[in-house]
Amino acid sequence: MDKKKLLKVIIPICLVLIVAGIWIFKNVNRGSDPIVALPENKGAENLMTPKNEEDFVLETTSIDLDVLKEYSLPIIIDYGADSCIPCKEMAPVLKTLNAEMQGKAIIKFVDVWKNGEAAKDFPIQVIPTQVFINADGKPYVPSDDLQIKFDMYSYKNTGEHAFTVHQGGLTEDQMRAILTDMGVDE
Repeated sequence: MDKKKLLKVIIPICLVLIVAGIWIFKNVNRGSDPIVALPENKGAENLMTPKNEEDFVLETTSIDLDVLKEYSLPIIIDYGADSCIPCKEMAPVLKTLNAEMQGKAIIKFVDVWKNGEAAKDFPIQVIPTQVFINADGKPYVPSDDLQIKFDMYSYKNTGEHAFTVHQGGLTEDQMRAILTDMGVDE
């Protein structure tokens, strides 16, 4: 094989290896399970590896409760819309709490005007509405100490508690009080 033919083979192979190396270098951590770190005052034993990175992202287009319940963490799902004024007021609260509660609670937001199907299995009558689920996967039952109005829904055929929701906006203090009542240590 002469040098020209050898170079015609080696150069494209080198280019492919360089491009593949760059891609691998840039994407090596993106495809792996991310570790959600708790605040610095918590020990390494409290780190959690999500099964799916999307499970802990604030904004979502759909909710799979069975998947979220597998984490055994309290869950708050806010059903609202980006163009709803009370929802806009809650947006920074949800963003802050989602970031702070990684590994302690799951905080989700669904824009029902863009993703109406995501609310079909939940008792959403107005927006914003928050749905609360305990770490054991059962509907949250608020303590009498909270001065927040909740609506409780039960299944007609069994009378079993199905959902606990709050209709309307909540302040950051109210959300923190609810999370504390749900057993989350801040």
